[in-house]
Amino acid sequence: MAREVGPIWVAGFPPAEARRADDGALRPDGAAVVIRDLGAAVRVLDLFGEVLDGGARPPPEGIARLLVVEVLDRPDLLPRALNQLRKDPHFEGTSVLAVVGERSIARLDPAAGHDDFLVWPAPSAELYARIRQMEWRSSAYATDEVVKLGPLTIDVAARTVSIAGIGRDAGAIALTTREFSLLHALASRRGRVLSRETLLDVVWGEDYDGGQKTVDVHVRRLRAKLGEALPLETIRGAGYVLR
Repeated sequence: MAREVGPIWVAGFPPAEARRADDGALRPDGAAVVIRDLGAAVRVLDLFGEVLDGGARPPPEGIARLLVVEVLDRPDLLPRALNQLRKDPHFEGTSVLAVVGERSIARLDPAAGHDDFLVWPAPSAELYARIRQMEWRSSAYATDEVVKLGPLTIDVAARTVSIAGIGRDAGAIALTTREFSLLHALASRRGRVLSRETLLDVVWGEDYDGGQKTVDVHVRRLRAKLGEALPLETIRGAGYVLR
């Protein structure tokens, strides 16, 4: 299970009959147990007692990126729950996976505000695959104008860079023209190892007659300004790759 997204929040309102295992014993927290077994950190909310009554505990730090909502036989609760949760800025824009019982899937409103759904009980492999897909969607996307990598957002049109997160100062991160161009070159080719020569050609142009050390200098500046939000790795003897 990928850990860069942080804890996965699970909110639930499972009826007792839907939480019983084959031997008649109650299964605690349903999907939360499976997610923990997959190796992810989990924080659990009582959907009825905490969320719908307006007393949901906010994440202790940062923004909740992924929320699994168990509404096994009560999918009608989902719109109200999400509306209540998203009043808290920690849950604004959170990706939501709705977990619904087989007998009640027909009552799940497609406009309830969830991003994906899963019919429960389900194989742990399917739950894992859906969570990973949602992690990918929430942590990285790219258009002609915006590239987003986790908390890092690169607005190509405005030529600005910002880092999301509770407690950070508002506003863009100040980058020079070269620093921004280098970051955009790496981000638009993420996953590929780029040599210093390639980066010189892309960012400085083929006519640039300076040495390749200027790439290293600008990389150090980017790392100093963006910190851990920049998942940039140095590949000895080859160049750099943005993971």
